[in-house]
Amino acid sequence: MKKLTGLIAAPHTPFNQNGEVNLPVIDKIAELLIRQGVKGVYICGTTGEGLNCSVAERKAIAERWVTAARGQLSITVHTGALSIVDSIELTRHAETLDIFAISVIAPCFFKPNSVESLVEYCRIVAAEAPTKAFYYYHSGMSGVMLDMEEFLIHANEVIPNLAGIKFNHSDLYEFQRCIRACNGKFDIPFGVDEFLPAGLSVGAVGAVGSTYNYAAPLYLDIIDAFNRGDQDTVEKLMDKVIELIRPLVEYGGVAAGKVAMLLHDIDVGDPRLPIKSLSIKEKEEVLAKMKRAGFLKHK
Repeated sequence: MKKLTGLIAAPHTPFNQNGEVNLPVIDKIAELLIRQGVKGVYICGTTGEGLNCSVAERKAIAERWVTAARGQLSITVHTGALSIVDSIELTRHAETLDIFAISVIAPCFFKPNSVESLVEYCRIVAAEAPTKAFYYYHSGMSGVMLDMEEFLIHANEVIPNLAGIKFNHSDLYEFQRCIRACNGKFDIPFGVDEFLPAGLSVGAVGAVGSTYNYAAPLYLDIIDAFNRGDQDTVEKLMDKVIELIRPLVEYGGVAAGKVAMLLHDIDVGDPRLPIKSLSIKEKEEVLAKMKRAGFLKHK
């Protein structure tokens, strides 16, 4: 089974000044990612504000990414939604595209309350894209915190295209159990950027994250240093990661992350409500702090 290796960016969905999806900017994002050595994209997830977009918009975004990637990026399309009807429609559409995988997060209003109910939900959705790999998106933002090792064991029996879990959580014990589930069958890309060295140390081979949109070379250097056993360099480079993460925590990850794209002369606009947009002054502060982090020299 193919695994997601290297860096997988979770790109922002660009909006124009009227709040509409700005499809042409996707081409610029794709060019940047390819140039900086990113191996794939995970679109319309948290960073991509998928749940803030309509079904029609999400279909158009997915189609544009297929064109923009020019076959040089592995594409995973997040098709999760509050309604299983929408998720099925998005998944059926994704099945028609030249992509690697689909992925869903658990519904975050009416939530699955057991591993069995989550597996059944995922089984129904995954069946609509039988030729694509399927990844469950494990994130605390969903409010669904079930045991992921148990999920894999149960889902393995009923979801033929189950590839693994996009693991957006800091529980490294659970992460290690997932890597070992079903004799190591599944791909568990690690999804906490600021914990990347920890993920690598316990077996991660792929990483999905938002900061890889604008700081990929920095993380590639971290991976290289880790693989060479150069812990001193890993720690020095993590100084920069910590400093670039600070404004994301202070101002909001999606909003500040969108501002960070301006460091590469790519305007992805403001986030959609209920995510708060930043003021002009706040954007200037974010840019100044990001520049001080010193990761741009890794371009």
